[in-house]
Amino acid sequence: MKLAHLLAASSLALMAGAAAQAKTLVYCSEGSPEGFDAAPYTAGTTLDASGKTVYNRLVEFDLGTTNVVPSLAESYEVSEDGLEYTFKLRPGVKFHTTDYFTPTRDMNADDVIFSFNRQGDESSPWHQYIAGISYEYYSGMEMPAVIKEIQKVDDLTVKFVLTRPEAPFLANLAMSFASIVSKEYADQLEAAGTMEDLNNAPIGTGPFKFVAYQKDAVIRYQAHDDYWKGREKIDDLVFAITTDPAVRMQKLQAGECHIMPYPAPADLEALKADENLTVMEQAGLNVAYLAYNTTVAPFDKPEVRKALNMAMNKQAIVDAVFQGTGQLAKNPIPPTMWSYNDAVVDTTYDPEAAKQMLADAGVSDLSMEIWAMPVQRPYMPNARRTAEMLQEDFSKIGVNVEIVSYEWGEYLAKSTDPTRKGAVILGWTGDNGDPDNFLAVLLGCAATGDGGANRAQWCNEEFDALIQKAKVTSDQAERTKLYEEAQVIFKDQNPWATLGHSTVFMPMSKKVTGYVMDPLGTHNFTGVDIAE
Repeated sequence: MKLAHLLAASSLALMAGAAAQAKTLVYCSEGSPEGFDAAPYTAGTTLDASGKTVYNRLVEFDLGTTNVVPSLAESYEVSEDGLEYTFKLRPGVKFHTTDYFTPTRDMNADDVIFSFNRQGDESSPWHQYIAGISYEYYSGMEMPAVIKEIQKVDDLTVKFVLTRPEAPFLANLAMSFASIVSKEYADQLEAAGTMEDLNNAPIGTGPFKFVAYQKDAVIRYQAHDDYWKGREKIDDLVFAITTDPAVRMQKLQAGECHIMPYPAPADLEALKADENLTVMEQAGLNVAYLAYNTTVAPFDKPEVRKALNMAMNKQAIVDAVFQGTGQLAKNPIPPTMWSYNDAVVDTTYDPEAAKQMLADAGVSDLSMEIWAMPVQRPYMPNARRTAEMLQEDFSKIGVNVEIVSYEWGEYLAKSTDPTRKGAVILGWTGDNGDPDNFLAVLLGCAATGDGGANRAQWCNEEFDALIQKAKVTSDQAERTKLYEEAQVIFKDQNPWATLGHSTVFMPMSKKVTGYVMDPLGTHNFTGVDIAE
């Protein structure tokens, strides 16, 4: 089975859906997914499209919170030494039945083991079943070093044996990379020579099953009739891919979609004034940053990175780009996260001192690239405008900037290249409410290298020792002290320029009921309905 055939077969269904009497929720997504396999990708559009829709995990975050609760595992036990996690799987969990796959059994331990081993076992044919993919989360959180083995106790019992205690382990397992996929489906694809369809046409146990995808246009899902939590109230879920926030707003106001993410800050007043709409909002668990490649001269010198940071008028950027919907960032974690070190003093805006610091470092006539994301994200409303303002700021200290951009998937892939030139605008929304998810995943030594999430390629032994020590203690007070120290080192070394933290807004039709904003930034359609 090839996805092209699936699309051709379902094109009439896409058109007929609007005329059907079934309840259809249209979500105006801001971008196309990198793919539908939740394990290899980190961009929010993928996680929204598959991580919360198609798949479930052993444990999940309680809707709207960062509390971990059982999911595909109906219960779990942790050994006293913290080295064994035993999960009792929920019986009777059904995989999706589609035009291209009919499961012959319920979910079991084989599916769990396959879902993790394919990410960590480089000898597995499924590790690189798509050329060039990497497992940023799995490697960035050091899962290959943490997980010693995964044992099948019986069909409904799985035991993870760790090499060391890992404080954020359960929270990590609630993330989308830990989604459980069907081994039976994978075996079918491998036998047919169409392994890439694990990414193109996903099979999971989640509330909605995948139907079709037309690139850069639409993704269509249907309610999973045999969903273990009970069938959803929505029959059809449609992602109408609409990259322009102004067009998303027009579609929402015209009733062409029911929910839209990431409105332009300038449009918020009009959206709030529309009597047919509700605009939800909450502080984002996020950070926007400019990451230097600290392995490439002259950005390998902390004083050069600090000089560039001093040349930025960050307040002007936040005012112009976030337009009242964000605040200055001084730390790599947001102020709403435990262990945030408010005692850290941000870099002072001082172009003259920045110019002198570059001269003292022996740097003159510097030319560099600044990469600007082509899409709007919750942590960054307008990367292009941000890059232009940085370009103007840097010109005042004699630094010439070329602004570079790529298609979103290519941008994410290229930005992990250890030989990348210049600095990249990017950001992060917390996946699990734990500081490790920022400090280790984005700045740890294990996350460097091609395919890693450490876009700065920054490996500081003192910093890394602190976050490693924080991983192995369950005492949150002790972890807090360690993370506070790590933030001081980060600020001293300046591998990033921390730009801003945003407030996240979610406009929707007043006909929509049951939607809950997720502090972790994903969009969950469980329990959502549309009033008649």
